[in-house]
Amino acid sequence: MKTNTRIHLSAPDISGTEERYLVNALRSGWVAPVGPDLDAFETEIARRCGTAHAVGVSSGTAALHLALLAMGVGPGDAVVVPTLTFAATANAVVYTGAEPVFVDCEPDTGNVDVALVERAVADLRRDGRHVGAVIPVDLFGACADNARLEALDVPLLEDAAEALGASRDGRQAGSFGRAAALSFNGNKIITTSGGGMLVTGDAALAARCRYLATQARQPVAHYEHADIGYNYRLSNLLAAVGRAQLSRLDGMIARRRQLRERYAKAFAGAPGVRIVGEAEHGSNCWLTVIAVDERESGWAAARLGEHLAGHDIETRPVWKPMHQQPVYRAARSWLTGAADRLFATGLALPSGSQLTDTAQQRIFDAIDGFR
Repeated sequence: MKTNTRIHLSAPDISGTEERYLVNALRSGWVAPVGPDLDAFETEIARRCGTAHAVGVSSGTAALHLALLAMGVGPGDAVVVPTLTFAATANAVVYTGAEPVFVDCEPDTGNVDVALVERAVADLRRDGRHVGAVIPVDLFGACADNARLEALDVPLLEDAAEALGASRDGRQAGSFGRAAALSFNGNKIITTSGGGMLVTGDAALAARCRYLATQARQPVAHYEHADIGYNYRLSNLLAAVGRAQLSRLDGMIARRRQLRERYAKAFAGAPGVRIVGEAEHGSNCWLTVIAVDERESGWAAARLGEHLAGHDIETRPVWKPMHQQPVYRAARSWLTGAADRLFATGLALPSGSQLTDTAQQRIFDAIDGFR
């Protein structure tokens, strides 16, 4: 049943507030890459994350790359990365010349298995490898056990791309480790259409990242460069959109949480179906993901995805594990099979805060029609 309005997985939630902020920025004359909205957005994001510093950049990937460089990660280093993540987490490691090594996930949440990280670090060190960093990913909007990972004698870089507004152990996503990366891509909890942010409590690291993100230009009248830099800064106009989005963040999280609760009720009586990370109450509910045990349910997650696609409703499998990706198949990995199982049995459902009551009813009517 095709309709004129496709329901997307996590579409941008835009209101008149964003328009006002953007028009004000345009009228201010600050159309160049930097300006007062960028300064204010950095301050507001740092305050929300509970960090002292923030650097607006062009993407979450750029934030990871800069943070790794500022932490001294480079050729010969091993960097521990969850296998269940988007490729950007691993790619940023490769940009530095270091080697990503992959660790499996917790079966219940999809977040990295901390005990397995501890084992991987010990094994790498026993083999004479220098572990330059550990990058936990706050998957689907729920923080990993980052406080426990901080206890390791390894620099921690939190990939909080999916988790702005989430919390764990009384701390906000983005506040763990030496630094963290946020993403404002079009499908994230808030968006600037494209963009990201590095947040940190380390003033020197923030300054180094800001310097590298502006082509490593020296503070002199002419163009002087002593380092290789990058064109990674966020624009003032996009920052204005981000400020508007940030002002609405709590309401958007509340709507996503209400939708997750509705999914939980819809599948409560379905054998073999569970909400991934359902017990993670500090989640921002960026994506609601179900895992389906076909032996108990009698149907596979992929079949539900196909059925919803027939109703013009977008779903998506969970991230394909990095150790299964052709580009990373030769990488060293510590595996339990948990990520493989989630990839085979998981399905991300439409989770956007912009979904109207009518759109939500379409989703649940389609689910009822499948079951």
